[in-house]
Amino acid sequence: MVFLNKNSLAVAKMAAAAAEEKKAKDTVILKLSKLTLIADYFVITSGGSEPQLKAISNFIMRKLKENKIRLLHYEGKPETGWILLDYGDVIVHIFSREKRDFYDLEYIWQEAKKIRLLKRKKILKEEKQ
Repeated sequence: MVFLNKNSLAVAKMAAAAAEEKKAKDTVILKLSKLTLIADYFVITSGGSEPQLKAISNFIMRKLKENKIRLLHYEGKPETGWILLDYGDVIVHIFSREKRDFYDLEYIWQEAKKIRLLKRKKILKEEKQ
């Protein structure tokens, strides 16, 4: 695996925190590094509308770019209900509820370890300090 980011878990948590800041729902981080070479982590999150999906994806991209983390590939559109942001060792999936239920990545990767996320208020509080 090519490591483009020094600490892929930190990148995954940064993406998850950015999604939560835009009021994404049911955000999870799955650790895949022992299961596949595709990526070390998946960040999976949901938005309630096309504008929210766009806002979540744009905010994640902005936050990661500010931290000099390079986006390798962007795929999907809010209208399709699935946006994928590929950061190499971290892949972010932003779904509508319907598409998330349909593709059910958490079931497909059920052997992956789930990384515990801080509550939204605590994430925001830590970022301000």
